[in-house]
Amino acid sequence: MSYLVQYQKAQVLQALRYHFIKQSEIKTLMIVVNLYAIATGVLLFLKKIRPELFLLGSILWIVLLLLFWYVMPTLFYKKTALFKPTWEFSFDANEASLSSAIGSAQWNWTELTHYFESPYFFHFYFGPKTFFLIPKEHILLEAQHEIRGLLKHK
Repeated sequence: MSYLVQYQKAQVLQALRYHFIKQSEIKTLMIVVNLYAIATGVLLFLKKIRPELFLLGSILWIVLLLLFWYVMPTLFYKKTALFKPTWEFSFDANEASLSSAIGSAQWNWTELTHYFESPYFFHFYFGPKTFFLIPKEHILLEAQHEIRGLLKHK
């Protein structure tokens, strides 16, 4: 089966947000910052610390949110040309391929280390940081279910 794949900037940015937030080091950092914010909030309530420490944790939390939710996805989108052209995505029981005017890629389903779905995309991972986004928008529902089945079996 073959499908044309076109990317919309807003959807790609949302998918990149999902990608960055799912990274283990970012999750760990967010947990540490949240624990710091909770601890300083409790200590501030108990009047054991000055408000500046709580304010520092709050500012750090806001900066991280802005960085991972807005700055990093936007910078990544601007740096890569992969989301600009129209791609042709095709797959069968053994492999999948992408091709466009700027290049092509082909992989066996067994080469994927993991995948997940966001509202608009399949996220295919070939390593911890190597991934590709396939929009679900132009893929028929039956084909989407077939892709899910292939991914679960491989």
